[in-house]
Amino acid sequence: MSAKVQIRNRLISDIRDAYSAVAVEPAIDEIALLDGFARSTWSGLGEPGDSSVGLLVRSLGPWAALELVIEGAAANHLARAVADLGDEITHEGNDELIARLEEALERWRPRLVQSEALAHLIRAKRVDARLVTPVDPAWPPGLHDLAEHAPVALWLRGDLGCLGAAARSISIVGARASTGYGEHVTMESAAGLVERGYGIVSGGAYGIDGMAHRTTLATEGTTIAVLAGGIDRLYPSGHDALLRRIIETGALITELPCGFAPTKWRFLQRNRLIAAISQATVVVEAGWRSGSLNTAHHALELDRPVGAVPGPVTSASSAGC
Repeated sequence: MSAKVQIRNRLISDIRDAYSAVAVEPAIDEIALLDGFARSTWSGLGEPGDSSVGLLVRSLGPWAALELVIEGAAANHLARAVADLGDEITHEGNDELIARLEEALERWRPRLVQSEALAHLIRAKRVDARLVTPVDPAWPPGLHDLAEHAPVALWLRGDLGCLGAAARSISIVGARASTGYGEHVTMESAAGLVERGYGIVSGGAYGIDGMAHRTTLATEGTTIAVLAGGIDRLYPSGHDALLRRIIETGALITELPCGFAPTKWRFLQRNRLIAAISQATVVVEAGWRSGSLNTAHHALELDRPVGAVPGPVTSASSAGC
């Protein structure tokens, strides 16, 4: 047996051990194993919503695309591989596509470390997280509407069944600096929706998000919190107890591996997931510059209904609504 084959077999063995501990469905063959591992790796290579990751993964497959990047394939080689498969995802000209992939490779290669890719899986196991991929039955179907901006995988803590229920859910979002009025309306809205059999999706933040989650838990409904950082980072820290309660009966999800910090950009990109996995989005309170309006714009782009609660005309917290 050649040294190259031995190295590959050892790598496959390491991947199998790490991946089997967090996979929702066991990998029945080597192809499925490498597909899942590649998706977990891609989740740490690109930033959320990276359309170049989406293009390569959808065109070439997650493992084939990852192999080409690992082998140091140039941007023109990647573009040619996409074109050879007759891909119709991108309408860019060849020069534009090559330039786009060159920029992407510059972003990805500093993060492309084999030991770090395996560490994503090992760290997830330590916090009892699961890796959910688009081939899993629990994958929220609404995420497919994001096309090449869709996440390549989701990291989950909590009840996997809650994720499967996302197809019948409503997102409730709003101001962090919420008013008593906004919190009251959120409580009434969430409780009413739970009573009618809907799950509640939000971002786990202070203010309206937190009230939406707490009300859903209190009424024994299903709630999902979408995080902007790694699944091991319960952020904001002031909601540590709330997020742990959600893990017990609901679900926390993110597209980022353990160890990744929430940033402003990641919060904005996180909002597209909140909009996509639910049937509609309701903005309870939002100032003119509120991130909740970003969620509403994502929902509109996805042809999802958007509702807004008309607050007091004197309230700056309702200006966005």
